[in-house]
Parts: sequence; C-alpha cells; structure tokens
Amino acid sequence: MSYDFTNIDLRELNAPAARAGEGLARFDERIARSPIRNGFLERQHFADAIASLWIDGELVHLEDIVLHDARLDIRTPTHELTIAHSILRGRRQIFAHPAEWALTAAGIARLRGRGDEGESINVAPRSLPRPVAMEGDDFPEGGYDDFSEIDAVLARSAAVLDGSSMPRPANERDPLVYDADWDEDERLEQWRLVLNGTEGLSPVLRAAILLDAWNAIEVLQHRAELGRQLVASLLRRDGTTPGHLPALNVGLRSVRREQRHARSRMTRLMALLEAFIATAELGMKEHDRILLARQQLDRQTSAKRTNSNLSRLVDLVVARPVVSATMIAKELEVTPQGARYLAAQLRLREMTGRGRFRAWGLL
Repeated sequence: MSYDFTNIDLRELNAPAARAGEGLARFDERIARSPIRNGFLERQHFADAIASLWIDGELVHLEDIVLHDARLDIRTPTHELTIAHSILRGRRQIFAHPAEWALTAAGIARLRGRGDEGESINVAPRSLPRPVAMEGDDFPEGGYDDFSEIDAVLARSAAVLDGSSMPRPANERDPLVYDADWDEDERLEQWRLVLNGTEGLSPVLRAAILLDAWNAIEVLQHRAELGRQLVASLLRRDGTTPGHLPALNVGLRSVRREQRHARSRMTRLMALLEAFIATAELGMKEHDRILLARQQLDRQTSAKRTNSNLSRLVDLVVARPVVSATMIAKELEVTPQGARYLAAQLRLREMTGRGRFRAWGLL
C-alpha cells in the first residue's frame, strides 16, 4: 500500500507546524537547563509507555510498570504490561544511541526484533561444552546439531533476562498470529519512500506526515507503536528536540480519537500537529510540577546530615513516578523497615492505601 504525499496542501499546515516546533524546542531547552533533567526524562519514558498502550486501547497501571521494571512484581505480569515494558525498553534504547540510529536500517531492524538485518546483538550466548571425539568414538554425522539448538535456546533466554531483543528469522512466525500475505518489508520500504521524499520540510511537519503514513500503510502487523517512536526519534535527529525523546503518546492521548482516525487526511494531520503542541504544553506543566516538588523536598532534607539517605531518596522519587518500600530498600541498600522510616520523613503521597505493598509518589 502506497502513500501519496505530493498533493497535501502544506499552506494550511505550516502555521500549526510552526507552533508545534516552537513549543517542542522551548520544552527541550527547559529540560536541557533543568536540575532534574535525568529524573524527569526517566519519568517521560514511563508516561509515554503507558500512554502508548492507552492509544492502542489497553490499560496499564503506573505502579505495575514501575515495579515490573524494577523486577519487584507483586502479581503475575499481564500481556499488556509486558508490551508496555517493551515500549519502555525501546525508548531507553533509542535514547541511549546516537540521534540518527533509530532511523537507520540497523536501528529499525533492531527495534523490530530482527537484529539479523542490522547490527549484531550484544548478548553473549551461553555455550555448552562440546564433547571431544576420541579414537574409537562413533558420533553420527551432524551429531552436534542438538548442541547448537540448545545454545540458541539459551541465547534467547539470556536475551529475555537481560531485556534485549534477539534476531528472529522471518520463517519462525506463527501463522496463527501473523498474516502470511502481510509483507512487512515491502510496507516498510513504502514508508521509507515517504521518509526520503519529505526531506526539505520542517521536522515537525515531516513528522506528522510520516506518522500518518505509518498508520495508513500499517507497516508492522502488531507494532503500531514503533512508528510513534521512530517519529519521536526523527524530531530528535533533525534538531527540534536534540536533548530528549518527545513523549508524543502523551500528547496524542489528549486528542479525540475521531480526529486521529478521521477519513480526511488533512483532519488527521491537523490532529497530529495539535498532539505535538499538547506534548510540549503537558510536558512543560509536568516538569514544573516535579521541579517544585523537588524544591520542597530539598528544603525538608537541608537540615539533615550531609550523608543522610534522605537526599538519595529524593533523587529516587524524582526519577520514578512510584516507589515502594522494597524499591527504596534495594536502591539505598537499607532494610525494608528503614525504607518505610525514610519515606515517613518526607512529604510523599501514599498511592495504594494498603498496609502491605505500600507505594509513594510526589505530591
């Protein structure tokens, strides 16, 4: 399926695109100079992952994904939670690489879980010792194939435990899950034509067109959220937001679904630009809220000893939307009782209302 972008009336889109670009650039500058930059960016990763699931019609609770990321689940992870965590890891992976990486062939292949098409996977497979053939041993030809298969299983298991993606050959796709006639490579190539053909446009306008093209072409059968991550990476690469990866899903969640999925392409593009503007506005408000809360907590800890764990706890609650007693104990290397004592000394909001598995967040 192709996407014809040559007949788009750009004059109507230039003004909202300029406003969106200005808002995102101002927001990026605020983050670059912020004393809570690292913690706020980590919060943005969590917020974007949850919003991405919401856009796709699923619901994941904030405390569940935070605890799952810390490997401190209090219940069995759901399928939706696993998807949200993969989005979270994808954002971290994109942000950890150079700005242009995600849109390269190697980057897209890695993010798709098709690492054999791009860069190698940094997972050292755990190998079993091979038997040494002695004189007189009767090994059948190809007798070591079983060990190779076991090595592959161990490598995939290690990748899951490390949070990494492993290459998956196309012929291993389950026909009950994937449509055999759905040629993702061909659709991805169609999207690349739009990517190359929109060079010269402003980054924000180009991002809106590319995201609409991704949705219209339906590039990946079960990975619609990857298009939103790639578009955020484009804004970072092209200089609109060089200091952070925009949480576009947060802005998209504020736009009505009827606008985002309208039959008119101009209506969809205007909705996307409106979402980009909302991303900057909502991000600015959230940043100022976290900064104010941090300043209040700093005043509470200023009278404490310089080696007090309270200062480290403040850094933790700024970087995580939710913290539990177990998380505090693990990060600060204190006992659970000590973690609860430290949390009681700060003005934090108790978020569970339960006696067990208590969790706190900023006011």
